[in-house]
This record gives sequence, structure tokens and C-alpha cells, in this order.
Amino acid sequence: MSLIWDGFPCRTACFFKESFIILSSKVLGMELSKFKDKMPAVVYDLLMQEGIAELRPSQWKSIDAGLFDGKNLLVCTPTASGKTLVAEMTALDAILSERGKAVYIVPLKALAAEKYKEFKRKYGKILRVGMSIGDLDASDNYLHSYDLIICTSEKLDSMIRHHTPWLSEVSVIVVDEIHLLNDPGRGPTLEILITMLRRMLPKMQLIGLSATIGNEEEFASWLGATLVHDTWRPVELKKGIYLDGEVEFYPEK
Repeated sequence: MSLIWDGFPCRTACFFKESFIILSSKVLGMELSKFKDKMPAVVYDLLMQEGIAELRPSQWKSIDAGLFDGKNLLVCTPTASGKTLVAEMTALDAILSERGKAVYIVPLKALAAEKYKEFKRKYGKILRVGMSIGDLDASDNYLHSYDLIICTSEKLDSMIRHHTPWLSEVSVIVVDEIHLLNDPGRGPTLEILITMLRRMLPKMQLIGLSATIGNEEEFASWLGATLVHDTWRPVELKKGIYLDGEVEFYPEK
């Protein structure tokens, strides 16, 4: 079904009985050039080469919150609002300034494979990108020669328990979908993992990413992180009631 809203065709509608949510596009951002003096030149140049001329709210707010100053950040913004680029900028800064490796933790093997392909395509010419999602009884010492490593929390937990030597070289840890700390299955492993990493690597920079945390401030305090919160999303959600061919939208709060 295709609807028209704000002059744009809306291809997605989620129906719940007589209620539904309709999506419309609005663009919001700040020019990348305005932040040229706030980021390392090599990171700025790489973003320009990727055709990124504008930063979304979560991205420029993260820069202002100390992304390039080594600050821990908990980035809580809606899905597709640009959280991954925050992690990429942090990793690029650490690796290219030779502070150490970056590890990107994801909850699923399929997501690890997706991120590996994406980062390999974007940064494969300047970074050695690796992935580890296999045997939990292996220490994967071969990853010593890689700069950016994607893995699941269970795999990283296994490597810590196997005393993998290269872990001491890690300076940035990114935890994607960090709200899974509340998951009955994966949560305990992730909580222990973060706790062990903070003790092992007291100088590491931790970046947590999530779209669904209810107690953001409390969570950020536990992580020792600055909270970056924003409600902007690339596709605006509008709620309304459809009846007899007409739509009545709820008033905006």
C-alpha cells in the first residue's frame, strides 16, 4: 500500500487494528566542514572521500561530547539515525593515531558478517579488518595483525578467558545493541565482559550504541560514560487513525 504524506509517497504503513503509523521524510544535519577543526584531519578526509558532507545529530553531538578526546559515550538515538558512524569515527581515530586496535562487538554472527563486509569495503585499503565468530575454544592469535576486529560478545569473552595476547593492544571497544545487557540469555555474558574489559584496559574508550534503553542516565553512569541522547530519526513517525478513507493524526507532543 502506498500513501502520500507531506508530498512524499509513503511505502510503509504499520497497521494495528484501526491504528497505524505512517512515515514521512525530513532531513536534518550539520555540515561536516563545521567540525573540521574538531576532528583529526585524516578522519575528516576519509569521511569526505566517502561522500559524507553532513553530520546527523547523534554524530555531531558525540563529537561535542568528547568522542575525539577519548571520552566514553553511550549513544541512545533511534534506529538508522547514524550511530554506526560514531563508532567508525572513534575506531578510525584510535587506529590511525596508533593508539591501538578497535573491537566492534555485535550480538549476532550474521550482524558481524554484515559489519565486516561494510567496514572492509569502506576502509579495507587503509585498515586491516578482521572478524572472529568461530570456535569458542580458540584464542585466535592470528588477529594480532588486524586493526579493526568484529566479533560477538561470546567470542570476545572466550578470547579473554584464553588470555589472548593482542587484547592488551585494544584502545577502543564498541558495543552495538548494548541494551541487550537486559536480555536473559546474552545479558549476563555482556555484563561480565564489559566489567572485565574495564579492569583489563583501564584506559580504553568505550562506545555503547542503542536505540532502546529506558534508563539511559543510570546506564551511562554505570558505564562511566557521557550520555548522547537524541530523538531525531531519518524517517519521521506519525501516528493516526484510519477510518472510512480518512486519516486523523494524533496531535504532536
